[in-house]
Amino acid sequence: MNTRPSDIAFTPSVKAIQQRKHSRDAYRHMEETKGWSQSISDELAAFIAAQRSFFLATVSSEGAPYIQHRGGPPGFLRIISPTRLGFVDFKGNKQFITQGNLVDNPKAHILLIDYAKGQRVKLWGEAQVVEGDQLLIQELMPQDYQARAEQVILFDVSAWDINCPKHIPRRYEHVDVERAIQERDARIAELEAKLRGAL
Repeated sequence: MNTRPSDIAFTPSVKAIQQRKHSRDAYRHMEETKGWSQSISDELAAFIAAQRSFFLATVSSEGAPYIQHRGGPPGFLRIISPTRLGFVDFKGNKQFITQGNLVDNPKAHILLIDYAKGQRVKLWGEAQVVEGDQLLIQELMPQDYQARAEQVILFDVSAWDINCPKHIPRRYEHVDVERAIQERDARIAELEAKLRGAL
């Protein structure tokens, strides 16, 4: 049977619903033309490098889903190869739900949202926790970031898709807002000085 990367999400049940709700033809056309990718493009790499947070989903042995937020400075989610991502898992609340889920089921999902640009990316794959590898931690640890490393999580990409931008609320990082305010205030001060000089 010929499988496509999107089959990881478009199961037979999903395709049957798409057929019933009249979207299957459009997705079949997508699959037959551009389709989803399994390797990280330059465009996706640039998008990932700019993000300060993402959501990581795993599933327990009982099938219970779990979604965890991960955050850090831009570039903390690193591209290791065209099909592998990695990041330092910082010390947190010590529940270790994600790690336990990955012991039983390596399948995972990453959702990245750029609220300022109104764009989101979904990545399906498998993840693993690497404990005790200080060289890998050192390689992936963001420089000058005030956090303590617990371990590393590696994510092997099976498929990814740039999702519809509808209904993404526009939000901006505080550092970007502060920079814009400073630039505005500097411009106001400059114009006021010119006005005073002209009087």
